[in-house]
Amino acid sequence: MPMGPDPTRTHDRSHDARERRVIVLGSTGSVGTQTLDVIEHLNALHERGASPLSFRVVGLSAGSNAQALARQASMFRVADVAIGRSNEDIPGLRTLNGPDAAERLVRSVECDLVVAAMVGVAGLPATMEAISLGRDVALANKETLVAAGSVVIPAAARRGVRLLPLDSEHAALWLALAGVLPPSQCPPVTLPNQVKRVVLTASGGPFRTTPVDEMRRAGPDLALRHPTWSMGAKVTVDSASMMNKALEVIEAHWLFGAPAERITVSVHPQSVIHAMVELVDGSVVAQMASPDMRLPIQQALTHPARLPSLAPPITWHAPARLELEPPDTAKFRALDLATRVIGSGGSTGAVLNAANEVAVDAFLGGRIPFGRITPLVEETLDRIPTRPIASIADALDADAEARDLARRRLAHQAPTLTHG
Repeated sequence: MPMGPDPTRTHDRSHDARERRVIVLGSTGSVGTQTLDVIEHLNALHERGASPLSFRVVGLSAGSNAQALARQASMFRVADVAIGRSNEDIPGLRTLNGPDAAERLVRSVECDLVVAAMVGVAGLPATMEAISLGRDVALANKETLVAAGSVVIPAAARRGVRLLPLDSEHAALWLALAGVLPPSQCPPVTLPNQVKRVVLTASGGPFRTTPVDEMRRAGPDLALRHPTWSMGAKVTVDSASMMNKALEVIEAHWLFGAPAERITVSVHPQSVIHAMVELVDGSVVAQMASPDMRLPIQQALTHPARLPSLAPPITWHAPARLELEPPDTAKFRALDLATRVIGSGGSTGAVLNAANEVAVDAFLGGRIPFGRITPLVEETLDRIPTRPIASIADALDADAEARDLARRRLAHQAPTLTHG
């Protein structure tokens, strides 16, 4: 669980007061592009004298979109880039290629902050490399903690690394906890005794009111119609199954040192309340904001400063409703799997995440209907024994084993045509 910072840490944050040098991993994805939008906005504030902070992007990585990566590098005058799934070199840039390209980029380019916005467990080695170097991490890659929290959190604590949450719910929890945490303290932390429980909100996704049978038969076109958030395809499907919320519950367990019984999920269709903290005296502190990822991104980049953001303000002069309801765990089984993973520990997080990535990929490819995603994850969890995770290699081994089993189970079932 979270521990105190290492007083011998060598990383020097004095550079932060002048200019923060940033590497963005997964820069061409949804969170990555919004991060660059926020950096552009913050630098404009700095040029106008409205902010003491400026940011210099010193490295970018993408999976395979070399053209988008080249445009970003040109716009932000970046010399060092990494492409994970392509051998293509970008003229005029120092280009790293291959599956470990992001990890090598972090190792070779000096920076103050690494934005971990790669999707899936592929982002784990590069994130761990940043931690080992004592570099702060703005964490959007929740799979890092789901698969290897037992390794990542102690490593961050030893190095005094700040894990600045980019998920709107965890950023909201961090802000709502400000009254009971020491000033300017960042995750990883241990939930104070004054806190009875924390509440993560969920929109309910596109299938919140859809009959179960209809939801189970649904295809990608319906699952990708998120009612409030604009996200990448994988995260949007996870939101539809509420697997995204399950992953966030596990992530909250690691970031805030909270056992499963002190983490609650509440469905909130308006996506205005992002998280709540219930104190032992009965008080509840809620963080509210428009559903815009650029706000938690800016919070992570500028902490502890508060500056004008690109996110639209809440409109208070118009009538509005804020609904909260318990999740239907019989319809959305993924939430119970989060409790199981926290209780079992070990390799279960890596197995859950890997099986889900395989299932979502099969769903987006039209090979299984929506209702097959969570059962495939649960079947994989049931069939793989829980093993200790003492290293990143252990987590990646569990990931590989789970992917192999999930794919074999998919191969032995009849193809299923899906519809909208």
